[in-house]
Amino acid sequence: MNPPPLLEVNGLVKHFLIRGGLLGGITGRVRAVDDLSFTLARGETLALVGESGSGKSTVGRTILGLTPLSGGEIWLDGARIDQLSRARMRHLRQRMQIVFQDPYSSLNPRFSVRACLAEPLTNFGLARGTAARDARIFELLDQVQLPRTAADRRPHEFSGGQRQRIAIARALAPRPDLIICDEAVSALDVSVKAQIINLLVDLQKELGLALLFISHDLAIVEHLTHRVAVMYLGGIVEIGPRDEVFSRPRHPYTEALLSAVPQPDPAAKRRRIVLAGDMPSPRDPPAGCRFHTRCPYAFDRCRVEVPELRGGTSHRFACHLDDLPSAV
Repeated sequence: MNPPPLLEVNGLVKHFLIRGGLLGGITGRVRAVDDLSFTLARGETLALVGESGSGKSTVGRTILGLTPLSGGEIWLDGARIDQLSRARMRHLRQRMQIVFQDPYSSLNPRFSVRACLAEPLTNFGLARGTAARDARIFELLDQVQLPRTAADRRPHEFSGGQRQRIAIARALAPRPDLIICDEAVSALDVSVKAQIINLLVDLQKELGLALLFISHDLAIVEHLTHRVAVMYLGGIVEIGPRDEVFSRPRHPYTEALLSAVPQPDPAAKRRRIVLAGDMPSPRDPPAGCRFHTRCPYAFDRCRVEVPELRGGTSHRFACHLDDLPSAV
């Protein structure tokens, strides 16, 4: 019998209410996430990809309890967590940590690195006494490949890549099972991105971490993840093993995203697909398939009927087409 997944998200819904008028009544709602489901196993990396505004970051924040959900269920290690009290959820965050996008604003500029890393150790009661705390801090600095002398310096003394290493060390401090990386490398230079990605891969192998890697950069995702979930306007349109999704996308949106990934081989040919228009507003999403307003293959059924995720047990897609014309 297979063990339960570390993380299971079932039918996740998150709507933000819009208030206005003289009395501050509800005038509408932003459908940031609508009926989203996936699982994440121990030691696995799932990449959540899509354009800005697709709802990726909202998913991450909802899983951590930083944003209350509007519907659905979130399970961690077989136990439902979305209905826990703030006190119990705070304790549970020892097992779930996050690395934010901006390494310049995610660290307290008044704290030394030692204080930044000591804070989660103190909050969760993980280091008794100064000697034990400092030993754990030095261990964390070793794991993210920073010198131990960094402990007594402040964030402004480091580069962006070094600050992100500190943020990763802080996330590792309580020994979590899951780390959510919310665009964790998007603010870094290309060469530094590669270093941080390699670090995350090494840490995952060493510590058995599960990673939910939120990104819009498919070129980065290809070198990091085991599975890919492609989001569009609040929902998953395709999910499957990395190699299958990259070699044979089954949804037109995935195909368009992949066509924009730069090719390292100049001789490689890939048809560039330019999507028409912008992503519709999540305040007023289109009927039927939400992608039909930009899809080059849309037909009448797409405009009235919402496609369900279908396909095999591992690779699933939400499209009325059995296959993409360009893949035939």
